[in-house]
Amino acid sequence: MSVLPIVAWPDPRLKRICAPVERIDDALRQLVSDMFETMYDAPGRGLAAPQVGVMQRLFVMDATWKEGTRTPLACMNPEVAVLGEALSTNEEACLSIKGVAADVTRPNQIELTFTDIEGVRLSMILEGFAAICAQHECDHLDGRVIFDHLDDAARDALEAEYRAMTQ
Repeated sequence: MSVLPIVAWPDPRLKRICAPVERIDDALRQLVSDMFETMYDAPGRGLAAPQVGVMQRLFVMDATWKEGTRTPLACMNPEVAVLGEALSTNEEACLSIKGVAADVTRPNQIELTFTDIEGVRLSMILEGFAAICAQHECDHLDGRVIFDHLDDAARDALEAEYRAMTQ
């Protein structure tokens, strides 16, 4: 296992739509392992493949590990279905956009359908922070980051803040 370098915004890879994972092999298993190590080291709760320069529909997450219980989840070719109409706005940060956070409004409950590392297609109901985390990581697979959820004025201000911090 190894910690991978995290791609930083505005790298163009963070704006690209990722290709489906075609097969699960030893190389993909190693990538998933390295992504978990990178995520925990960062320390984050989710990490999408494009954040480590791999343009495939894959993310890892662990919504509970900072509270003491590890619940690692690797998701290939995920799909999100919104359940209910309830929305909430929460502050979201991103490992590719260190130092800033944005208020993002998302559905409170989703059904996440994905292929696991064993090749089994699964569905699970997620709510609260786990739902937010999964939606955030799926955004990365579609070339979206937290800035893309903001109106023009808020986006410009947050981008300027980030650029000032990284220069």
